[in-house]
Amino acid sequence: MSEGFSAFKAMALGMGALFVIATVAPGVTGGRFDPLRTRVSKDDGGTKGGKGGGKGRGGTTTDPTPTPTPTPTPTATDTNGIYPEATLIPSNFDVDTTLTAAWGSGAIAPENSTDVVGAFRFICGAGHLSYDDPIVFPGQPGRSHLHQYYGNTTADAYSTFASLRAAGDSTCNNMGNDTAANRSAYWMPAMLDGKGNVVRPDYVQVYYKREPLDSPACDPNSPSRAGICIGIPNGVRFIQGFNMADGSNPRPGNFHCGSEVFYNLTGMKSRCAVGSRLGMSINSLKCWNGNLDSADHRSHFAPEVRDESTGWVNKCPSTHPYLLPKFTITAFYTIRDGDDLDLWSLASDAMYPNLPKGSTLHFDYFEAWDAGVKDMWVNNCIGKKLNCSGGDLGNGKQLKGAAHPVYGWTNPDPRVPIPKGGMSGAM
Repeated sequence: MSEGFSAFKAMALGMGALFVIATVAPGVTGGRFDPLRTRVSKDDGGTKGGKGGGKGRGGTTTDPTPTPTPTPTPTATDTNGIYPEATLIPSNFDVDTTLTAAWGSGAIAPENSTDVVGAFRFICGAGHLSYDDPIVFPGQPGRSHLHQYYGNTTADAYSTFASLRAAGDSTCNNMGNDTAANRSAYWMPAMLDGKGNVVRPDYVQVYYKREPLDSPACDPNSPSRAGICIGIPNGVRFIQGFNMADGSNPRPGNFHCGSEVFYNLTGMKSRCAVGSRLGMSINSLKCWNGNLDSADHRSHFAPEVRDESTGWVNKCPSTHPYLLPKFTITAFYTIRDGDDLDLWSLASDAMYPNLPKGSTLHFDYFEAWDAGVKDMWVNNCIGKKLNCSGGDLGNGKQLKGAAHPVYGWTNPDPRVPIPKGGMSGAM
């Protein structure tokens, strides 16, 4: 059974007429087609290109309280599709060169039998450091606190969906030749050691998961339906975790050495021995309202609701009816001789100095996958409830450079001086 038909089967009831008009997009790799996707929206301002391979480190500014730039909310131009997304931009290289036989043999990933969700995971190495934020401060290099980037190596203040799709290698799909099937950008506040250095992570694990298409959570006829189960829309972007604009969401993620979980860095010194790894994790929300962005870059996503009105079943609110794969991003830092975790903080903590260090944990995401490759893991790993890791796409193929960082499991540059520029206490 083809991947496209597998996804079609789960949504066929009550939606047959809609799928009559669905066609294979000519730019989709290998003619693959996601039957849950119709391209009904155009990206906002995506044609104002980024600046190639620039790292966007920016310069110094004297404004102590930068004001985020309002971002127009992209809206659908056609409401006949199942969900809106940015117009597909095909890869400008042979995307098959970024894939390989899964684990050398082409084996199909096993079923995720111990869980109720399908899982897709991959590993990213540490990317560049930058005072840029193309979501909060688009076109304004150096306006933000210091970020640790992962993924697209060209991401900077000028990045758009179009520019990310057009250029860049990826620390999550490392090719070494300025190509990648996953050109998405991920960024988090940089970790500082309190001694003038940035603590660079060894690696980051990204973990997508959602109920499969044949589960009650995705069944349109089930009273337990959680929402309209879809993949990750082209060009969607968001910030999740601590809200730097108003200080809300005080427990956005967690820190851990071993199995104990904490919501800030306080007390981690006694729990993280030299040689161990400190993990810093944060989750995305699953329910989406159909907009690629929102004025605050957050409110187009919402948590599931579980109360008497839903029959005590997790469901997306009517305002946010689409159920996307949730993803968890976890950065791992090796504790070294001479480290004092009582001094460690996130670069964003400077804006809220009265909160415990680490309280401002948040992350940004700007989607820029090759649509055909994205359909592979959505339809297989997620849709068929497989247990895919290391960039395994669930169809016998695997992303190159997604099983471990190109430099191995230990960062060869674990501490680097804090770069000049940027804002003190900026968002």
